[in-house]
Amino acid sequence: MKELSGEKDGKRIIWLDFVKFIAIFMMIAVHCTDNVTPAERSEPWYNLWGSFYGSFMRPAIPLFVMVTGALLLPVEQDISAFYKKRLTRLFVPFVIWSLLYNLFPWITGLLGLSPTIINDFFAWAEPDQSLSSALHHIAMIPFNFSMLAVQMWYVYLLIGLYLYMPIFSAWVRQASIKEQKVFLVLWFVSLFIPYLREYLTKDLWGTCSWNEFGLLYYFAGFNGYLLLGHYIINNKMNLSWNKLVMMGVPSFVIGYCITFFGFKSVTAVPGQSVELVELFFTYCSPNVLMMTLPLFLATQKIHFSSAVIRRFSVSISTCTFGIWMSHYLFLGPCYMLVESLPLHTMVKMIVCTVFLLSVTWGFVYIVRKSGKIGRWIMG
Repeated sequence: MKELSGEKDGKRIIWLDFVKFIAIFMMIAVHCTDNVTPAERSEPWYNLWGSFYGSFMRPAIPLFVMVTGALLLPVEQDISAFYKKRLTRLFVPFVIWSLLYNLFPWITGLLGLSPTIINDFFAWAEPDQSLSSALHHIAMIPFNFSMLAVQMWYVYLLIGLYLYMPIFSAWVRQASIKEQKVFLVLWFVSLFIPYLREYLTKDLWGTCSWNEFGLLYYFAGFNGYLLLGHYIINNKMNLSWNKLVMMGVPSFVIGYCITFFGFKSVTAVPGQSVELVELFFTYCSPNVLMMTLPLFLATQKIHFSSAVIRRFSVSISTCTFGIWMSHYLFLGPCYMLVESLPLHTMVKMIVCTVFLLSVTWGFVYIVRKSGKIGRWIMG
């Protein structure tokens, strides 16, 4: 797929491949902290360093979506051809891996393994080895992911973006730069909605018990990141490194501080709701945008002349979707190996991130090299 291989109109864009490397590293890092902070939230030491490390990694999903917008907007194919090509290449690996994850507990039971092994792989899952539980999770796949396949939440989002892009493209194709800026400004305002609803009023701009579609609903969500990626790649901002550093570093630092200290202030109070705990980690929020945009712009300015770096970027870029799908199989074992090392908690999380990414990347690379079936399995 073009958005997975860093190609646009047949021409490779290496810096977008490298953005995808940054994004997949961040995503792996977030999930490595999941094995520290959720299960051991009562331990302030673990919580501190898990929060400190995880807060750096919130741009992961926005970066992926911006790359998709940069490569695919506006959609040039007929809508049926676009859906057939893009959705098929998402749907097949999504179904395969969803089935595998949801059958995993039942398979461990068939092998006579203890139910506790389930939580060694999936920290938040119910250790139920019954076939009925597996079949229930499988039956729910058309509606949502299970705790055995948490990372699949993004695939539902990506499918939705693909369904939306041909329609959105009709506007993007004819919209002027000014009109795109207006959309992005309104989208930016919408990023404050989670905080306004939490700290000002639950019912905001027309939302109420009988209406969840408020004033800026039609400008909100990940479609803003799609358009932002398209806008940046098609409208060179021509910022010097000095200007980018002067604006980008403060933007990232401020966004990070809001994310980290906001998250810590919430988790410092026991018994908070899941929604409140995740509030400052929300991807569609101003603080995460403030971290994401400087990374995207800085990577755009890098000239990748090294053949080694170019090959590395291309290789991992083509494997990112497979890494996304399969890495949870290796997360628990990798974490347990690293946990036994006599290292600082922060260092353990970094080592776990590099270890997990390397193992999963190698696995995906081998499977993809096995032939057409391997590429269908990994996407």
